[in-house]
Amino acid sequence: MSRAFDHPPLTPQFCFNETALRDFLRLSRSTIDDSITSNLNSLLTPSTSAWDPKSSSSRPRTTPPASKRPMPPNTCSHFKSAILFPSWQSRSDVLTYCAAVATSPDPSDPDQLLRDIEDEKARQRIVDERLDPYSGRYFPREVRTESLAALVRRERMVEDIIRRRTWGLVGERCNSNDGVGWEQAVEEWGNRNST
Repeated sequence: MSRAFDHPPLTPQFCFNETALRDFLRLSRSTIDDSITSNLNSLLTPSTSAWDPKSSSSRPRTTPPASKRPMPPNTCSHFKSAILFPSWQSRSDVLTYCAAVATSPDPSDPDQLLRDIEDEKARQRIVDERLDPYSGRYFPREVRTESLAALVRRERMVEDIIRRRTWGLVGERCNSNDGVGWEQAVEEWGNRNST
């Protein structure tokens, strides 16, 4: 079974390295959420230390498939509190931190000087739109905090979709969600663990 995926040390450099940020989110999601059915099945029928050739010689017909069997409540609650919610919290921590970085001033932006030079050239340019109607167009470079903010917004939307799907599958298999949304369940888990 998978384990919760811990986030790397949170620094502005980590957030501005959009490849590292997306890789962390992708790996965390693939470890827990993308393989949720396999993770839940492994809880129902844990592996043994050795393979028994007799186990595959016949297939019992009375046992329903693992995806149809209800899971023991204590197994479900342990999975949610020890693996699922910590993984979600880790991703939430990263996205919250990077959102704060994206809204903070960025004095060490390496492209700031280049943007200033391009802005100055655009202001000094003489534009005659009668000769070239497109010469008045100027598209300034995007500030890296704006790019990071857009990435965080997109990843939060993706996170919401993934969590709703995962929570629905967990609810089907565990018969324990009782109409509680994933947001409320994570909040209750966080309240229990913070005390």
